[in-house]
Amino acid sequence: MKTKIVIWFFCLSVLCSQFLNAEEQFLSLKKNKVNVRYGASFDSEIKYIYNKKNLPIKQIDKKENFRRIIDLKNNSGWIHVSQLKKSNSIITLTDKILFKGASNFSKPIARLKQGRLLVIIKCGDDWCKVKTDGYTGWIKNKNVWGSIK
Repeated sequence: MKTKIVIWFFCLSVLCSQFLNAEEQFLSLKKNKVNVRYGASFDSEIKYIYNKKNLPIKQIDKKENFRRIIDLKNNSGWIHVSQLKKSNSIITLTDKILFKGASNFSKPIARLKQGRLLVIIKCGDDWCKVKTDGYTGWIKNKNVWGSIK
């Protein structure tokens, strides 16, 4: 009986450590051209290339100076940490209205289509001040992909 309990605790601790090591978090691309590799090494082949600065991606694993990432479309691979920065952007999952102020009663500035990349200036509980393609304003922070913290 003691052996089964010890084995159970061992399996549980291994499982918990795997979740803690993954450290899922949102990051953004630092440059306009970022290589995504098959493995966590510069010797690994390039799988594809991102051409969008500030694109939000989700870190799902890490190994030394490389981060395994996944994007909104479920593409995944490894990126060197020098190409990543703290998350500063989101992508709209639905069409949105960009408002002059943080209120539905504020003046509408632009209609944002689903999939629009927005750079975050600041966020509150329900609203984020963002900029995109020459526009700056406020959106409701629901139905977005990325971190608003």
